[in-house]
Amino acid sequence: MSFPNSGNQLYQRLSAALIMLLLLLSFSSFLPKASEWGFWGHRRINRIAVFSLPPEMIVFFKKNIEYITEHAVDPDKRRYATKFEGPRHFIDIDHWGTYPFPDVPRDWTTALARYTDVYLINAQQDTVQLFGNNVIQWGDRSLTFIGETEKNLFQWPEKGIKTVDYVAFFQKHIQPQYYEDRWEVPCDLLGEKLGIRGDCEKVIAIDRFSEYGIVPYHLLQMQNRLTNAFRAKDEKVILRLAAEMGHYIGDAHVPLHTTENYNGQLTDQVGIHAFWESRIPELFADKNYDLFVGKAQYIEKPKEYFWEVVLASHQLVDSVLSIERRLSETFPADQQFCFDERLNQTIRTQCETYAAAYEDAMQGMVEQRMQDAILSIASSWYTAWIDAGQPDLSKFGEAKLTKKELEELKALEEKARAGSILGRSHNK
Repeated sequence: MSFPNSGNQLYQRLSAALIMLLLLLSFSSFLPKASEWGFWGHRRINRIAVFSLPPEMIVFFKKNIEYITEHAVDPDKRRYATKFEGPRHFIDIDHWGTYPFPDVPRDWTTALARYTDVYLINAQQDTVQLFGNNVIQWGDRSLTFIGETEKNLFQWPEKGIKTVDYVAFFQKHIQPQYYEDRWEVPCDLLGEKLGIRGDCEKVIAIDRFSEYGIVPYHLLQMQNRLTNAFRAKDEKVILRLAAEMGHYIGDAHVPLHTTENYNGQLTDQVGIHAFWESRIPELFADKNYDLFVGKAQYIEKPKEYFWEVVLASHQLVDSVLSIERRLSETFPADQQFCFDERLNQTIRTQCETYAAAYEDAMQGMVEQRMQDAILSIASSWYTAWIDAGQPDLSKFGEAKLTKKELEELKALEEKARAGSILGRSHNK
C-alpha cells in the first residue's frame, strides 16, 4: 500500500507519537516491584555463606541449602503483609546527625525512649508534650525539660528525672505496646513513677524513631533469637531465623540502606538503589566476583559488631552517589538506559555498558560489600551456635514444612505478588 508524501509523513509522525505514548503510559508497569530486584542477590549471598561454616554446622546447613537460599527473600515478601517489617531493613542514620552519630543510642530501648513523643492531655483537652526530641535535653544522667508550655498544665519534679529512671519507666510501661496502633499510659503512673504532677485526662505516646529504620537493633534481636533456637535444638526455627538473618545482614551492608537519600531522590538520581544493589551484582557477580570468603569468625560483641557494619556502609554513601553523578554527566545520555526482558516483563534499566562503567569507577565496592555480607552472615550463624553450647547438628534432617506452614508461605507469596508495600519502597 502506498501513501501520498504528506499523508505518509503524517502517518509516520502519528505512529511514532503513539508508540511513545504507549511507552510512557505503561512505563510504571514495566518496572518490577522493588523486592524482586533484590531477590537474586539475597539468595546468592545466603547460599555462599553456608560454605564458610565449620564441618559441625555445614553438615546440617548444606543439607538444607535450598531452604536457606529460597527463604532468604521472605523478609522482603513480608513487607507486603505488615507495616512493621519495612523499618527492619534500613536505618536513615543521617537523619539523626553526622558520623559517628553520637545522638543515636546504640541500645534499642534507650533510642526508642529518647525519640518517642509523650503527650499529656487534660480534661479541657489541652495538650502538652512531656518527652521527645523537641522538648527534652537528653543527658547521660538526667533529663532537662526545655519545651514551651502554659503554666499549671503540669509540674516537673523539683529534683528532675534521672535518665535511667525514665528509660526503665519507658521499658516497662510504653515499650510493650510497640506493635499496637496506639500507645497510652495511665495518668497516675506519671506522678507515681516520675513525679510529674498536673491535671491529666490521658497520656499518649507516639514513636518518632522507627520510621527512619531500626536494622542494627533488629539484627541484635535476631541474633538472640537464633541463639535460643540453637539452644532449643529447634530445626525449623533455626533454619527460618538463619535464612532471615542473612537477609537483614545483607541489607545492612548496602550503603543506601543507611541514608535518607536511599534512592537518590534528594539528588535527582532516582533509581540508583536498584542500580547499585541489584543491577550491578546480577550483571557481574557470577562473571567477575570472588565470593568465597574463608571461615566464619566468632563475633565477640554482636551489638558493637552490627553497628560497625552499619557505620561502614554509611561511609560509602557519598561515593555511591558522587561516582554515579559524575559518570552520568560524561557518559552518552542515549547509552545510559535500555529496555530489557526481566521476569517476563519489558523493563527500563541501566544499559550493560553504563553499568560496567559504574562498576569500574567504584573499584570493586559492590564485590567487597557482598564479600563482607557473606562472611558476616556465616559468622552470625556460627556465633549463635557457639553461644548456644555447640549443639550436635549431625542428626538434624532436611526441613519439611507442614501443611499449615506451606499455606502460610503461599498466602505471603500471594500478598507480595498482588499487594503494595506497607511503608517505604526503595524505588520511591
